[in-house]
Amino acid sequence: MKTINILAAAGVFAENKDVARDLRLSQLIPTLQKNQEITLDFEAVDGATQSFIHALISDAIRIYGGEVLDHIIFKNCNPTIRQIINIVINYMQES
Repeated sequence: MKTINILAAAGVFAENKDVARDLRLSQLIPTLQKNQEITLDFEAVDGATQSFIHALISDAIRIYGGEVLDHIIFKNCNPTIRQIINIVINYMQES
């Protein structure tokens, strides 16, 4: 299992879509292509924008469908970040 430390990549407020895209392309998608689980660890991250979360996970949902969420673990999310993740997931599953 692979873990992405969001704090190390994006800081305490995850807002940079380019960072999210780079994480998606270099780590998230390649791990999912191997049918492995990946953990997105939000420990010590105070907040994130919806655009950051969308850039991070939307392509995975688009490519693999909602079942991909069985392979992505969202760890140490505060309630605000969890809500944003749920908004993006719901949006992607409706489209």
